[in-house]
Amino acid sequence: MSLKHTAVTILSLATAMTAGLVVLTSLAVSTSGATRGSETKGRAYYRQTCKGCHTKGAKGGEISPLTKTQAQWRTYLQKGTHMKGAEPLSKYLDEAKLADLQVFLVNHAADSPQPETCGK
Repeated sequence: MSLKHTAVTILSLATAMTAGLVVLTSLAVSTSGATRGSETKGRAYYRQTCKGCHTKGAKGGEISPLTKTQAQWRTYLQKGTHMKGAEPLSKYLDEAKLADLQVFLVNHAADSPQPETCGK
C-alpha cells in the first residue's frame, strides 16, 4: 500500500468517525429529554404567573428556581400538577408556555451552572 493510499484511507476513516460522532451527539440531545423553549419567555411567565403566589409569606409559599434541583424541576413539570396534585399546571399555562417555564427553571435550578432566584 502506498503512503498516499494509506493517508487517504486514514482521512476517510477519520471523516466517517466524525460523521458518526455528530449523529450520535444529535441523537443524545434529541432523546435526553431536553425541552425546547425560551428561557427569556419562561422567566417572564414565572414572574407573571407564578411569583404572585410563590414569594415569602405568600399563599403558595416561597418557590424560585433555586427551590429544586434540575431533576426535581423536570419531574415536577412532567407530572403536570400544581398544589400538591390538586390541579393541573395547564390551568395556568399552556403546553408551549410550560416548555418555556421548564427551560428557565431547569437552567437556573439550585444545581445548575447559573442558579438564580428570579428576584428582579
